[in-house]
Amino acid sequence: MQEGIYHVPVLLHEVIGGLQIDPSGVYVDCTFGGGGHSKAILQQLNDKGKLIAFDQDADAIKNIPDDDRVIFIPNNFRHLHRFLRLHKIENVNGILADLGVSSHQFDAGERGFSTRFNGALDMRMNQSAKTDAAYIINNYSEERLHKLFEQYGEVTNAKTLAKKIIQLRKMQSFTTIKEFKNALYPVVKGNPEKYFAQVFQALRIEVNDELNALKDMLQQAPDVLAAGGRIAIITFHSLEDRMVKIFFKNGNFNEEQKMDLYGTKQNNFLKIITKKPITPSLEELKKNPRSRSAKLRIAKKIKVSKE
Repeated sequence: MQEGIYHVPVLLHEVIGGLQIDPSGVYVDCTFGGGGHSKAILQQLNDKGKLIAFDQDADAIKNIPDDDRVIFIPNNFRHLHRFLRLHKIENVNGILADLGVSSHQFDAGERGFSTRFNGALDMRMNQSAKTDAAYIINNYSEERLHKLFEQYGEVTNAKTLAKKIIQLRKMQSFTTIKEFKNALYPVVKGNPEKYFAQVFQALRIEVNDELNALKDMLQQAPDVLAAGGRIAIITFHSLEDRMVKIFFKNGNFNEEQKMDLYGTKQNNFLKIITKKPITPSLEELKKNPRSRSAKLRIAKKIKVSKE
């Protein structure tokens, strides 16, 4: 396994401690990647324990350990329940999702995730998916681009950016990172590095339908977790973190907790373990600066009275 080269696992000790691993339990790593978190979970498991590892990126297959306790599922974690049923697994003791893009994906210029390299405007986690970043840039309407950059990237001049792309599109189609960035420099606000990071984040979220995938997985989690089982989610931007925070608190994605006809709160099968998100230590930040925006939230499955 090449986790040190492929990706440095973020908040590793905090995740392992927070999951309170049962040595003979069943655990799900929704974002296997370089296998760093998975390796640490496996070290805590005995011969009866099992690890279910999801990853839609074909490159992650190279990192699967030769271990009979591992079931690798080359699919998006949004299909969590379906694949657990397929493998005749009713309940699991813990779920982990590290929602960051792996260092490998950022450092492989041809994947199109990084603003630092020239390459195709791709950004697909699943390379067999049809929609890439180039398609979005060259085909989405001005209004759709505006909303995309505003909501997913929090780009300050999202409307101006969308308008500029539409104007430029009439003269050229965008296929590479370099030509896309060069064409947009006249509308860049503030620090160009930060600006393009926000633009690329917005495109990546749209290409991979990341927020809806997270939503799907979270909604399935209470059903697949055994009583006392834990879910740990590492997020890297405010949209994801807010979604996880609200779901852990309310059991749904409504800002305010819904009441039923009798004025009682709807059941929530999760209890928050981390009142505030856990963030990387100064030591970790020095070793791995890419961990700086990571936030870990943990919740526990509880039995809810049906009275």
